[in-house]
Amino acid sequence: MNDRVTPPLHATPDGEAEIALVIRLPWEDVARLGQEAGRLASQMQRPVTLDEAVSHRLRSRPAAAAHAKPAEQPAAAAVSALPRLTGTA
Repeated sequence: MNDRVTPPLHATPDGEAEIALVIRLPWEDVARLGQEAGRLASQMQRPVTLDEAVSHRLRSRPAAAAHAKPAEQPAAAAVSALPRLTGTA
């Protein structure tokens, strides 16, 4: 039996798609997302949400080959790919 539930996928007016996910992250990953959001906010000259930071991070990663098998890594893999920053912001 397959226990996976496929979350709803919605088309957005700007031609993109939206899918809502709930993931569990360690606080360390949440902090890195906050740093990414801060960096983007500075770059874009406006507030940026953690959702937006995740979306940006996923878009900025090289796309997998179209024929590749879907990754079976935890959803936090994209977060762990964020650069580790040292020092203070």
